[in-house]
Order: sequence, then C-alpha cells, then structure tokens
Amino acid sequence: MNKKGLAILMRTRMRPNDPTKLSLSPLSGDPQGNHSVGRIIKHAPVEGNDKLSTEREFELVRESMHSAISMNKTEVLDAVLNDFSSGYFSLDYENRRRLLLALAKEYDLNRTQVRELLKQYLGLELASGEDAQFRGLEEEGLLSTFYRTERNLRHALKPVYEVLFERLNTHPGGLRFLSILRADILSILTEENIASLRALDSYLKEKLSTWLSPAALELHQITWDDPASLLEKIVAYEAVHPISNLIDLKRRLGVGRRCFGYLHPAIPGEPLIFIEVALLKNVAQTVQEVLWNEPPIPESEATCALFYSISSTQPGLSGINLGKFLIKRVITLVKRDMPQISTYATLSPIPGFMQWLLSKLASQSKFAEAEDMPESSADGSSSTFRENILEPEEEKALMDSSMGIAAGTNGMEVMLSLLTSTNHEWTNSAEFLSILKPPLMRLCARYLLQEKKRGKALDSVANFHLQNGAMIERINWMADRSEKGLRQSGGIMVNYVYRSENIEEFAQSYFSKGHIRASADLHRR
Repeated sequence: MNKKGLAILMRTRMRPNDPTKLSLSPLSGDPQGNHSVGRIIKHAPVEGNDKLSTEREFELVRESMHSAISMNKTEVLDAVLNDFSSGYFSLDYENRRRLLLALAKEYDLNRTQVRELLKQYLGLELASGEDAQFRGLEEEGLLSTFYRTERNLRHALKPVYEVLFERLNTHPGGLRFLSILRADILSILTEENIASLRALDSYLKEKLSTWLSPAALELHQITWDDPASLLEKIVAYEAVHPISNLIDLKRRLGVGRRCFGYLHPAIPGEPLIFIEVALLKNVAQTVQEVLWNEPPIPESEATCALFYSISSTQPGLSGINLGKFLIKRVITLVKRDMPQISTYATLSPIPGFMQWLLSKLASQSKFAEAEDMPESSADGSSSTFRENILEPEEEKALMDSSMGIAAGTNGMEVMLSLLTSTNHEWTNSAEFLSILKPPLMRLCARYLLQEKKRGKALDSVANFHLQNGAMIERINWMADRSEKGLRQSGGIMVNYVYRSENIEEFAQSYFSKGHIRASADLHRR
C-alpha cells in the first residue's frame, strides 16, 4: 500500500478484514478493529446439505490438527500446519468453539500417568543420618532414581497441545496464528467460564510470554518514511486518541513527536504494541496541548517526554505486559539521544472513574430513599451501608444550584442527574463546572488512591502504570472534553511520572504490598 492508498483507507475509515493478514481475532465482530474481546459474530444455524458439508469441513480441520500434533515426519509438517491454519480460518464461530474445546480436553495432560508417577516418587526415600556417609554408590543410584522420576513427572505435566504450540511457533506465520487463536479463546471465555479452556488459555499465555520476551523484540522508531502498510496499522490500532487524517498522522510522527513500536521477526511490518511521545517544556495538563495545531517547540528546548498514548495491536496478547518493557526501553533511548530531558510522564485517561462514581451515586441514593421510608427506620439496615460521599459545602452548593435544572432530594441525586444528562450538558455551564469541580476532583483522587480490586488499583490504566513503577503526580480538570473523555472520566485526566531511580522500588512495593505512590498534592485532596 502506498501513501495514496493509506489516504483513501483513512477517508473511508475502513480497514482490511482478512483475518490471515491482520492479527485481529476472526471472531471479533468490530470491523473498525476495536479490541473489545467478546464481541463475536454468530452465524445463523446451517441446515440440510450445507450442515453436512460444514460438518465434513470441521472433521477435516480436526484431522489436520491431530496430524499437526502427532506427526513425526518433519518434511511434511509445514504442509500439515498450513492445512490446519487455513482450515481453522474457514470455520464458523460454533465450529471454532468446538475445535478449541476438543484441543483443550482431548490433548490435555495424562492425569493417570501423573498420579502413577507421583505414587512412585512418594515411595522413594532419601538416605539420612550417619548411614548416608557410607552408602556411596547406593546413594548415587537412589538419587538417579529421583532424577529420572522427576524428569518423567516434568514431561507428564506438559499437556499434549504444547506440541502444537511449539510447532506453530517455529512455523512461518505461526506466531501470528497463535495470537489469533488466543484472541478467539478469550472471546469464548467472556461468555462461558470453561475450566479446560481457561487452562488452555493460561498455558498458551505462558508460552507467548516466553516467546515474546524483550530479547526477542526489536524497538523501532516509526516515522513517516516507514511503509504505508505499517502506518495503516498505527491508524487502525490507535486506541486512546483516534487519528483523524493524514495531516494528524504526519504531525504525530514529525518534529517534537516520537512513535516507537515493538516488532517481532515472525510478524514483520506490524508492531505488537506502540507508544506515542510528545517532547514538551512542561508536563501537559490537557490533551489539547499534546494534539496541537500550532508548531511544536524546538526539540532542543524540551525538558519533558510525555507518553500520551500506548496501544496494543494484538488482542491475543492481552495480559502480556509488553508495555512495561517498551516504556523502559523508550526512556533509555530518549535519555541517550536527548540528555536535556529530565521528566518522563504520561497524560493518561481514567477509563473506570465515571462508571465507579455513577454506580456509587446510584446506590447511595437508593439507601437514602430507604432511610426516608417509615418502615425502614426500625432496623436501620440501610444506614449500615450509607455513605454520603459529598462534603457539606459540596452538598449545599449542589442543592442551591439545582432549582429547576436537576431533580433530587439530596446532593448525590442532583449530582447523578447532572452527570447523566443528555450530551453532558453540565459541561456547557460555567456555574455547574465550578460546582462540580471540587467533588469530582476529590472523588477522582479517592478512586485512584483508595479503590482497589484484589489489593491493586481498580482502574485498569492506573494499575498498568503503577505496576510498571510510576507514581501518580497530578489530576487535571477538563483535560479531555471529547465525548469519550467525558463519558469515561468526566473530562479528568491524570499524569503518571516515571523516575528512573525509583521505577524498580515503586514497582516492587506496588506488586508486594499494593502500595500506591502519589504526590503530596494528590494526598491532600
């Protein structure tokens, strides 16, 4: 594809949908490439002769899968793997599901063999005490038995489908296919929690994590001079701030901006993940400062490298933290090339904040209604869970301003009514912006610092940066006034800061204790 072709593609806002050429899951139903796993195309039931034909096709693919696992003739193995991968792409949703379940259940490990080996192992006894000093060759023979049994156990604990994964990994196009395969597994698991399929996913994820270690990846600076086919991937997979046209794309790759991606030799011309960087004088507080229309500052005057977007191109690599290594590599590279850069920060969305807040406001409003009912006052059960998340002055300001605008018997109901208004009407009123800013900023700080899931930050983006060793520096009011920004976080964005000397310490503290590092200003909110 040339630059003209890329321009046409962007104007039509369409993309190729051949699953063998793009690592988008063939089960994903989003033609624009949005990677919300679980949006699956389910075809209408097949009847009559078509059903017989589909069943024959399924059996052929199943046979090719079995051959790919069991065959020892290496000279024909490539052809068999090709038959399996092309056959897999020809299957509809239900038959892919059937095939993956067959792979998970019929090619699992042999638990009978594992149990027998465990019995053997538990029956062995180590020499101990004074006698051990005189047993010599006998002890050596006993240890050999231990080593042999342990080796057999390690082999028995490997599922049979590992053979398929290993062979595909070394097959041309196989790594891309495995990524697509896992994306399909994840899609199915969003609808059905099947233990054998979850075990298959876990094993494949471990394998992919090993094969995609940083040592196997190439850090590539993406520029306007790269092939249009690669630039098309950047346009298609940009997940944070959509690229609107060729001018926008060229700007993001031009002076004062950088774009870096991780490439793998087995998937040429397609970054697995990429990050966009703005070179600025200060840490940006709004997205408008980053997605500028004015000329950038001279790069020699920049003191801050701001990471404003990081996007994965492979749904099947979900849960494999390539971003951690990418950020560290980019910091090292920028430090080397631009020693005047002293600050490495992000301008990040807070995708879960508004969902959490609206849920909180709705539930607290229901508790308040229950307390007002005469029959509920006796046991006081609702008051046990009641929490007025507003400060007294915030409550008063909301109630004073609600006359005729937003209905509610208390501040939380008024706030809920405003935040759920059509087209975010509250953002068009200077009065409501002034009234809502204190509670929204304070509650956003609470959400980032205190709300957790399994001991880690509830917000997915916060968890990503904190586990990578960042600290929360600042939250910014009305930093993203796009529809998406207002819907996700009420327009608030957050700056995370990476300090090279603290990255490992902060990451370890967060991993082991869930400790969230943040600035004093944020703690005071």
